[in-house]
Amino acid sequence: MSDRELENKYKKLIEIKKHLDAIKEDWDEETLDELKEFVSEKYASSNLDNEKINLIESSVNNTSDIGIVGRIKNAFESDVGIDPGRLLGLTDGIFGMVMTLLVFGIAVPEAVSSYSNYISFFTTLAPTIAVTIISFVIISSFWIYHHEFIKINNLNLPYLWLNILFLICLSFIPFTTSLIGNYSQFFISEAIFGLNILLTIISFMLMYVYAFRRDFLENKPSKQENVHVFTTLGSIMVLVMIVNLLDFFVSSKFIYLFLLIPVISTILDVIYNYKNS
Repeated sequence: MSDRELENKYKKLIEIKKHLDAIKEDWDEETLDELKEFVSEKYASSNLDNEKINLIESSVNNTSDIGIVGRIKNAFESDVGIDPGRLLGLTDGIFGMVMTLLVFGIAVPEAVSSYSNYISFFTTLAPTIAVTIISFVIISSFWIYHHEFIKINNLNLPYLWLNILFLICLSFIPFTTSLIGNYSQFFISEAIFGLNILLTIISFMLMYVYAFRRDFLENKPSKQENVHVFTTLGSIMVLVMIVNLLDFFVSSKFIYLFLLIPVISTILDVIYNYKNS
């Protein structure tokens, strides 16, 4: 066996060590003895130098002595017995309710005395309807991102709560949309809406990064795929900030630039698929 092959075996064993702390079952003596025997049989008789062998055996021995804090951390980050499909179902359900609530935010007049008043009502309601459509497009984009970028095969408590944090941010979009619809003359309304979208994007990114680092993603994204995800979300974040600035310094009409979100996403998808085809 060549030195390079031996070195690769050593690196694989060290990689195994990195995952030992994530195992939720407590180590017993029998398991430790089996692991030590494995190390001895597979590596002790090889050409690895004694320093590396001692490091491996030390890593195995130290696994059983991680302390209370380490055990609590391991228990907190251990996989939970929840089917990822149920979390996906909850997420889809929240998306559906949030989209429905957007339409409920459009108020219907209780009584209309004449046809001219009826037409006047629709005229004054037009900006609210437009903002509702914008919010619907934004939420639909997040739904697409969630299904395109986040397909998990496992989860733990931190990821579960990151997903819930994302859903919390998402659930506030109908409220911040109604602020723009009813008080668009105040910049603070549009600033709150923009902040809501930014927090939703940030929580999504945190959820994606954590799932990637914990190896929860089914498709095992490559470096190029990760760059594509962050390019897409980063572009949307930049757009949100630009729209808010234009709203404040130029005109509130620039809020319609949010409709560029699906356009930007589609263009980036086409570019990514073309480069990797």
